Amino acid sequence: LIGVCVPLFNVGAVWPMARHGQHGLWRELVRNPLIIATLSGLLANLAGLSIPEWLAPTTNRIGQAALALGLMAAGAGMQLGRMAQAQTLAVLVILIKHVLLPVAALGVAWAWQLDPLASTVLLMFSAVPTASSCYVLAARMGYDGPYVAGLVTVSTVMGMVSLPFALGWLVQFR
Repeated sequence: LIGVCVPLFNVGAVWPMARHGQHGLWRELVRNPLIIATLSGLLANLAGLSIPEWLAPTTNRIGQAALALGLMAAGAGMQLGRMAQAQTLAVLVILIKHVLLPVAALGVAWAWQLDPLASTVLLMFSAVPTASSCYVLAARMGYDGPYVAGLVTVSTVMGMVSLPFALGWLVQFR
C-alpha cells in the first residue's frame, strides 16, 4: 500500500509545483528521487529481490539516519516568521492532517469493521507527522522551503499529540 501511495502522492505534490515553476511535469517526475526510490523498492519487492542478510544492518542504520537527517534539514531551513504570512493555510493543513485524517481513518476502520491489527496500522499511518521529505521536495523544486519546513516542524510536534490520541480512540471503539 505504501509502495503505491507514496509515488501517487508525490506525483500529486510535484504536479502543482512543476506547473507553478514552469517546469515540465514528466521531466520533474522522472528526476524525482522520492518517486524513483519508492518505485524501485516496490519493483524489487514484487520481483522477490531482497537485501542480503549481511547488508541489512548497514541499510537499516542508513535508513534510521535518513529520518533524523531529514528532520534536521527541515529544522535548519525553517523560518517560523514565514508561517505568519499564510496562517490560514498552515492551520488548515495541520487540522486536516492531524484531526480530520485520523477521524476519517477511524470512520473507515469502524465502517469496514477492520480487525484490530489493520485498524491500528490504519490509525497509525493517518496520524503520523508530515514527512520531512516534503521540505526536501519543496526546496528542490524552488518552492517556499522555509514555509514547508515550518509546516513539517509543527506537524512533527502535533504528531506527538495526534498519534496517541488516534490510538486512544481506537481502544475506545474496540
